[in-house]
Amino acid sequence: MKHEVRSSLKMFSQTRDALSPWVALMVKRRRRFLVGALLIWLTLAAGLSLLGLSGWFITACALAGIALLLGIPSRLDVYVPGGGIRFFALLRTVARYIERLYNHDTVLRLLADLRYRVFGQLMQLDEAELRRHRASDWLGRLTADIDALDNLYLRLLMPPVVSLLVIVGVNLFIAIWLPGIALASVGVLFILWLGLTYGMGRLGFAASHRQVADQEGLRRFVVDQLHASAELIAYRSVAWHRLQIESHEEAALNNQRRLGKCIALGNSIISVVTGLLLLGVVWLGGLVVTDGTLAGPILVMVLLILLGINEVFVQLPGAFARVGGSVAAAERLNGLGSAVSLLKKESLPLEGLDIVVQAVTHRYSSNIMPALENVSFQLGAGEKAIITGHSAAGKSTLAALLTGRLVASQGEVNIGGCLPAAVSEKQRSQRIVLLTQQVDLFNASLEDNLRLGNPDASEEALWEALEAVALDTWVKSLPHQLETSVGERGQQLSGGQARRVALARLLLMDPSVVILDEPFAAIDQATANTVANTLSHWLEGRTAIFFVHHGSSLLTQQVKHHWHLSAGKLGPGN
Repeated sequence: MKHEVRSSLKMFSQTRDALSPWVALMVKRRRRFLVGALLIWLTLAAGLSLLGLSGWFITACALAGIALLLGIPSRLDVYVPGGGIRFFALLRTVARYIERLYNHDTVLRLLADLRYRVFGQLMQLDEAELRRHRASDWLGRLTADIDALDNLYLRLLMPPVVSLLVIVGVNLFIAIWLPGIALASVGVLFILWLGLTYGMGRLGFAASHRQVADQEGLRRFVVDQLHASAELIAYRSVAWHRLQIESHEEAALNNQRRLGKCIALGNSIISVVTGLLLLGVVWLGGLVVTDGTLAGPILVMVLLILLGINEVFVQLPGAFARVGGSVAAAERLNGLGSAVSLLKKESLPLEGLDIVVQAVTHRYSSNIMPALENVSFQLGAGEKAIITGHSAAGKSTLAALLTGRLVASQGEVNIGGCLPAAVSEKQRSQRIVLLTQQVDLFNASLEDNLRLGNPDASEEALWEALEAVALDTWVKSLPHQLETSVGERGQQLSGGQARRVALARLLLMDPSVVILDEPFAAIDQATANTVANTLSHWLEGRTAIFFVHHGSSLLTQQVKHHWHLSAGKLGPGN
């Protein structure tokens, strides 16, 4: 008994700790939730009223007809109950439509809130934290885990609350004629409610919690099978890898079978308990009817209302059997917040423009050799530098350290007297800008992609930025010009065009420190000359570092310092 209590308390504590941050996010939309709950309750109440009134009306008509056949005078008003039936039928249809429309709109708003919060946390993680998981794992956070939390509103929060309200309302109505039966019915239905919420949650918690990890493992191995098939064949590891996939698949299927049995048990309990409740009401109500203290049609109405209450409970087994999956998803997402809080211990303003790198060594956890080793240099405010180096020399690592995306294992990186990672996120994004080698274009218009650099930029400023990177003529030749859709589903851009869009986006910003990683990659020489001249004027008064594979006359004329990175060590450039 003590073990069961401890286990229950542990499950409750785990669920509370995992879900409370996300429930708090939902509470911000509590007015919509209250309206949505009212609409669900109204829909169910209209359905039960329609069922009960129809049963009463049919039974009353039948008894009136029998009485007339037996020569007994009988009178029945068919207009009021007939109007009531039509009213409840119409109310149920309209309420159901409005409820679905309203609650699905609420779910979409909630989904946007969840994705915004998770994406914001992902954007604040440094490179080291991001490297600890694969891209497919991060994609799972944004899709599968959020979908699991998306179920909180319509499956975990709404149904139990609304079902309790319906139980209370129905039995208050029954108590008008059968107070004793109503009291017993409340007790039975409340115990059933506890079993379908707490009981199903306890029974399916472990399986649904494991299912999240099993599905993630299965997804990861399948992606590896697709992306690394050549390597697996070369190392003769295909058979072993398939065994891993089959193992994770079997584990996921076993969890699904357990959950299926749990849900089937819950549905069976609903049928058995409500069936026994109906039999009890028939027996006790029949005694009251034979005593002449209750009309037969009233008893039929009560029975049909209790029969229709199945609809209230039908969603509870499936929702609460899978609560462990929602908890597991929430725990994974909460880990993002913990990582972000460890990174952002303080928030300092960026005051100056000088860069000081002192004895910096950085080692990734998965590598034996350091990516950077004892790197030191100093760059005054407004000065320019070029750092050359081959691939894997450490240029991207140094760029990440300068922009605060990484924290050095040893040594210090200071910009304006502050550690970049300690600068406030808003200040850092405004004052320190990194142009990475990879260009990201979203599935949106060209204008929207440019406005990522400056949302308040005028259309004239957009055209000036495009002209500066020699893209204005090409954009004007497009049918929709700035409204042209780009990205995977839009206008396909060459590598050089995408690079120039990124440069145009950069020109719309007003940073103090600019880090450029291969700024002219994939751009032809003539265009690169034009862009370099524009960039030179724009960089006046700004501190800038160019990371390139090889030095060129385009850059050496603009910079004061030239260093070379080789195997993580910094030396003078050629």
